Amino acid sequence: MNDLANNGGIPGDGKFAENIMHFARVLRAAGMPVGPGKVLDAVRAVEIAGVGRRDDFYWILFSVFVNRYDQRELFDQAFHIFWRNPQIMEKMMGMLLPMMDVPSDPSQDQQEMIRRLADAMGKGEQESKEQDGEEVEFDTALTYSAREVLQEMDFEAMSAEELAEARAAIARMRLPIAEVPTRRFVANSRGQRVDMRRTMRAALRSGGDIIPLRKRKRKRRHPPLVVLCDISGSMNRYSRMFLHFMHAITNDRDRVHTFVFGTRLTNITRYLRQKDVDIALDQVTDAVDDWSGGTRIGACFKSFNDYWSRRVLAQGAVVLIISDGLDRDAGSGLDKEMERLHKSCRRLIWLNPLLRYEGFQPKSRGVRAMLPHVDDFRSVHNLEKLSELASVLSRTPRPSDGDNRLKEMVA
Repeated sequence: MNDLANNGGIPGDGKFAENIMHFARVLRAAGMPVGPGKVLDAVRAVEIAGVGRRDDFYWILFSVFVNRYDQRELFDQAFHIFWRNPQIMEKMMGMLLPMMDVPSDPSQDQQEMIRRLADAMGKGEQESKEQDGEEVEFDTALTYSAREVLQEMDFEAMSAEELAEARAAIARMRLPIAEVPTRRFVANSRGQRVDMRRTMRAALRSGGDIIPLRKRKRKRRHPPLVVLCDISGSMNRYSRMFLHFMHAITNDRDRVHTFVFGTRLTNITRYLRQKDVDIALDQVTDAVDDWSGGTRIGACFKSFNDYWSRRVLAQGAVVLIISDGLDRDAGSGLDKEMERLHKSCRRLIWLNPLLRYEGFQPKSRGVRAMLPHVDDFRSVHNLEKLSELASVLSRTPRPSDGDNRLKEMVA
């Protein structure tokens, strides 16, 4: 940035446009959808607007490369690191010093972000050397992530490459919900009931001399699936991965209804029916206004019970709640709405990332209000737990299903 012309234009040595291209490669390697078209748009925007101050240059690139809320933090960190902000570099050097690993330490999020950017910048340097014809040698002992390690790794601790592998694994995931008997019957020669109408018609065709019995059995079908996902600030990292999970199951079966909630409830079912996951997530981002904000679980569940429960909870639906249970309203009205939701569905499963901690205790009022009305209480912080969820839903529910700590917590 120190080579900007004083008149606000682009320097004439040709390096500035090339640096923008390398910066776009870093963003793409870090997980942002940045293609050649956006690179050309960024160079053209800088040429038209001119750059006199660093802030102007930041917002020009921001307006071109960022199109979703969850990309803001990643772009901000990448910009200041790539374009050499001294204050950010001092913070990075400070993070290299030994420190205690405390889960609630706010610097942990910055460490994970810098790890992802470091991987992206390493890729950018490698691509640059390969284009120059240099032979690149590197040790992959610390960067290789085996499948077993990836299955057990927390989503929050994954690098950009590991997140991409996890998204690919989620896209291949299937959620075989156990079929349940309905009120309707279908023809079946081994059925336990006699179909009198088909039997009498068969008798009329044979003249009444022979009455062949026609049998039937109950029709079986998987129940509807309703997903309520928390997108508040405390769930920001996990909600991104869960959107990919919800997109996969929405395109895998029919009768899937998906809602996200923070301070308000939003139905995103029709957006997730897009086959292209990038298009689907872009539409979801445009439709949702309360990303990474507060959480009003009681008010959002009341809105669901009042306006959506009769439409989507028919025929004994299975409900998945993905939330950490941290409520800004301190659980106000949540107990009543959870009881109503539990009585309206066949099975209520709560997926809570906080359950990954052995010392987890339901101390918040929101968690204590929700627990008594939950059938299954499970952790969902990595691919292994998502696979366990698929296996649980594929069989008939049993009293032993769910986390063993649920009864102890309720007691």
